[in-house]
Amino acid sequence: MKEGKCLVDYKDVRTLMKLITPQGKLYSRKRSGACAYCQRRIKIAVKRARYLGLLPFVGR
Repeated sequence: MKEGKCLVDYKDVRTLMKLITPQGKLYSRKRSGACAYCQRRIKIAVKRARYLGLLPFVGR
């Protein structure tokens, strides 16, 4: 995210897991280091992954 690239994919679960808290919430822009555009793309990717069952809705 910090390199200026927004390559966020809902199938890349390993990357998405780094961007959500253990409780299942998204990290803030300040914490994740993403720009506003990237943060919106992350939000959409996480929602898609949750809907498809790749990510949990809540933490452990």
